[in-house]
Amino acid sequence: MKKHNAFFFLFAAFSLNAQVISGTIISKNENQPIPYVKVGVKKNNIGVISDEKGKFSIDLSNLEPQQKVKIEVPGYDPYEETVQNFKSHDQRKIFLNEKTKTIKEIAIKPKKLVDKNWGIKTKTKSVLYFVNPAGDNTNFLGETALEFRTKKRSKIKNINLNIARFTSTEPVIMRYSIYSEKNGFPDKNILDEEITVQLTEDMIKDGTYALDVNDHNIWVKGKFFVGIQFLKAFNGSIKISAALFKTGFMRKFYGEWEKMTLAAPAINIDVKMDKNGDDSKGEDDVYSDDDSANWLRDNTKNIQEADQSTYGKNESVGNYLKLKDTNLYYEIYGEGEPLVLLHGNSGSIKDYYQQIPVLSKQYKVIAVDTRGQGRSIDTSKKDFTYRLFAEDVKALADDLKFDKINIVGWSDGGNTGLEFALKYPENLNKLVTIGANAFPEGVEDKLIERFTNHMKQLNQMAPAETFSERRLLKIMLTEPNMNKKDLNKIKNPVLVIAGDRDVIKPDHTEFISKQVPNAELKIYKDTTHMVPYERPDELNTDILGFLGKK
Repeated sequence: MKKHNAFFFLFAAFSLNAQVISGTIISKNENQPIPYVKVGVKKNNIGVISDEKGKFSIDLSNLEPQQKVKIEVPGYDPYEETVQNFKSHDQRKIFLNEKTKTIKEIAIKPKKLVDKNWGIKTKTKSVLYFVNPAGDNTNFLGETALEFRTKKRSKIKNINLNIARFTSTEPVIMRYSIYSEKNGFPDKNILDEEITVQLTEDMIKDGTYALDVNDHNIWVKGKFFVGIQFLKAFNGSIKISAALFKTGFMRKFYGEWEKMTLAAPAINIDVKMDKNGDDSKGEDDVYSDDDSANWLRDNTKNIQEADQSTYGKNESVGNYLKLKDTNLYYEIYGEGEPLVLLHGNSGSIKDYYQQIPVLSKQYKVIAVDTRGQGRSIDTSKKDFTYRLFAEDVKALADDLKFDKINIVGWSDGGNTGLEFALKYPENLNKLVTIGANAFPEGVEDKLIERFTNHMKQLNQMAPAETFSERRLLKIMLTEPNMNKKDLNKIKNPVLVIAGDRDVIKPDHTEFISKQVPNAELKIYKDTTHMVPYERPDELNTDILGFLGKK
């Protein structure tokens, strides 16, 4: 049978000079308007979404005549036309032909289907993907996606989205897409029908919106992408949890897909995997990450294990130190010489879940939640500084009647340790820093760029709502500020540790170790910034060996 054009045009009026083109998109089969259709310019950021009645208006000013207008919605044949031709018609009705659905028979033995969950499961509230129509009109209609791959046929049952905060006075309209892969990027939408939801706060359970897609019969194999897009502006904002040092994908309307090599949205999927598939050697299923940025690695498993541990919520050994404007939470384990553990930005005591049981066999371990993080409550309105954090550590040591302490500090905790060494050298025995920096420029440029963009988004939101997040982000953008002369003043023994794939620049880690007179340097091979997660045994051995030296 001859294939007919997918679109038929009925012109109500036209103007050759029209720049803003309006129209209505209608299903030819049902003679009903099609809501939320993408109308844009191919390989361009310009585009609009039709409303719930299929109506749209798009400004095609200042575009080249031969650029292509693209109209697309799942379940219907796509359409392209040059801007020049598209401009010649206005107030048009566009009739779309519904795609012919091909039902593929999948022969599966019922007992050979296994349940799997793939993707990013974090529910963090500190690393976020923002959806804020009021503050970001330009990029609001963009789309984000996460890559997956499976060597065996799998049916997607649920698509889960972890939402840290939902604020809206009306339902939020979202579209889900499943894309094939081409050259490492999302390519064609493989869905035969649209999956659109109207999300309300009561649909989010325990920080997750779970969308049941079992009836859509979505089977995947090889590389594929799960994408989400917000289709209509709403009065409010959404914060989606995201995993730092993970790779996601983003595009602005019909623009080119780009990799987000610093963070990815917390999308994960429940699937039924067919064990009758091919017998390729290796893992059956993998969440795919990109290693083009050398310091990326999936630490989801460690994060989950830390959450499930008793550390950071062990009331039998936990206590608070009440200071002027903060209640500092800490836990004590073991006996012996005092050893203070300081976590990184937005972390907590639980991050040391693989260190506390080992170190506490030889030392009195005091694990601390830095003010404003974990269980420590801060009531001040001033900016955070690493010197302030160091003063908190000194106050805690004084309260516990310790004349001298050892410190192990990871990331921001290492920065605090360096500040402590500068201000209270007589109260410090030895210091171990893990992924610390002396000034902001010591951090990878792309990460600083990510933090800067994150701050811009926070500044567009209600100040009271984002106050704590802005303080934690600002300290990484503006501090520490230690120079060569400062580092030269530190006379205490210091063990400087970093991964060879750390977010701290390699030459910066070396700079710190060279400028501190009594410093030793240890670089862990094939290791990112997450040394305590990725090299727990080696780290524990090195810490104990260093602290035990006479």
